[in-house]
Amino acid sequence: MTVWDDVVGQQRVVDQLSAAALAAGALITADPAEARPDSSAMTHAWLFTGPPGSGRATAARAFAAALQCVSPDRALGAAPGCGFCEGCHTTLVGTHADVEVVRTDLLTIGVKDTRDLVRRSSLTPAGGRWQVIVLEDADRLTEGAGNVLLKAVEEPAPRTVWLLCAPSLEDVLPTIRSRCRALVLRTPPAEAIADTLVRRDGVDPQMAAFAARAAHGHIGRARRLATDEGARTRREEVLRIPQMVSDIGGCLKAAQQLVDSAVEDARQVAEGTDAKETEELRAALGASGAGSRLPRGTAGVLKDLQDRQKRRATRTQRDTLDRALIDLAGFYRDVLAVQVGAATELCNAELRPTIDRFAASSTPEHTLRRIEAVLDCRRALDRNVAPLLALEAMTVSLRAA
Repeated sequence: MTVWDDVVGQQRVVDQLSAAALAAGALITADPAEARPDSSAMTHAWLFTGPPGSGRATAARAFAAALQCVSPDRALGAAPGCGFCEGCHTTLVGTHADVEVVRTDLLTIGVKDTRDLVRRSSLTPAGGRWQVIVLEDADRLTEGAGNVLLKAVEEPAPRTVWLLCAPSLEDVLPTIRSRCRALVLRTPPAEAIADTLVRRDGVDPQMAAFAARAAHGHIGRARRLATDEGARTRREEVLRIPQMVSDIGGCLKAAQQLVDSAVEDARQVAEGTDAKETEELRAALGASGAGSRLPRGTAGVLKDLQDRQKRRATRTQRDTLDRALIDLAGFYRDVLAVQVGAATELCNAELRPTIDRFAASSTPEHTLRRIEAVLDCRRALDRNVAPLLALEAMTVSLRAA
C-alpha cells in the first residue's frame, strides 16, 4: 500500500512524480558543503490537468504526501510515498501542518482567499521539509485572484511547492501555466476503475464493472453510482429522456424534470451542511441559542455565510445538471456506435434494446445533431444561461433532430 495506489490508470504520471519526490528528498538531505544533487526532476510549481474524474486532485495529494514522506526505509533507497509514515498519513487525511489543500464548492475563488493562500505559502515548513499548497480548482480563480497568485508562483519561498489542478491548460491564466510544469492525466480505463472500487471500497465486482462503464471514466462518479442507489435512480430517469421528447409537451416536461432533480440535489446538500454551519457560526459569535439575538455588529458575518451557502447551492445544481447531460450524451454516443458498427463497448449496455431501436429509427447525422444539442446546452449553462431555458432549448432540439 503506497500513496500512489489511488492514482488510477496513470502509471506514466506516477513514475514522473516519484522521480520528482526522490529528487526533492535529495535536495533536503544534501550536504551544503558538497555539490548540489541533480534537481531537474523537481520544480516548485506543477499543473495537473485532465478530464473530470481522471484523478488530478488525487495525484496532487499523493505527490504532496510523497514530498512529506519520512519513512526510515528511504535511507535504504526506498522510493518516497510509503503510505504508512507520519508524513504520508497526515497528508492523506488532511492534518499535516505543512500541507494546505484548497478546494471550493463555489463558482469562483476570489482575491481575498487567494491572498490568504499566498501568505500561507511564504511560511517556513514546520517539519523542515516542504510547504505544499494544493489548489484543486485553479480553473475557478477569478482574473484578479490569478494575478495575486502569479507573483507567488513566479517567485516562491525556497521550500514552497505549488500543486495546481485544472481540467485543461487553457483553463489557467497563460502567465501562471507558463511557470508550471504540466502533467496531463488521461481518462482511466473502465477496468482500472472497477478494480479500484472492488479493492478499496469493497464493491461487488459486477456492480463495480457496471459503475465503471456507466461513469465514462469518472472515478468519483463511478464510486457514487456503485454505492448510492439514489444516484443510480436519477441516472435511470435521465436515460428515459430520449423517449420523452416525442412532442413539445414531453420536451418541456423532460426539461423541468432535470431542473427539479438538480434543485433536490442542492436541497439535500443544504440539509446536511447549512444548519450545522449556521449554528456553529452563531455559537462562535456568542449567540446562546437558536432564537437569541446576535451580538451587535456581527449580522454581516452571518449574511456572508448565507451568501456562500446560496452560491454553493447554485454550484451543486450546475454539477447535477452537468452529470445528467454527460449521461444523456453517453446514450446518444452508444446509439451512434451501433449505427456505424463501431467495435466499442457500450456505456449503457443494459439499455441495448432501446439503443438498437433508436439506432434503427434514425441516421448517424440525426444522432450527431442530438449529441451537439446536448453539448450546446452544457456550454449555455457554463455561460450562466437560465437552466430551464437552456434545457428546454435542448429537449426541443432533440425532438427536431
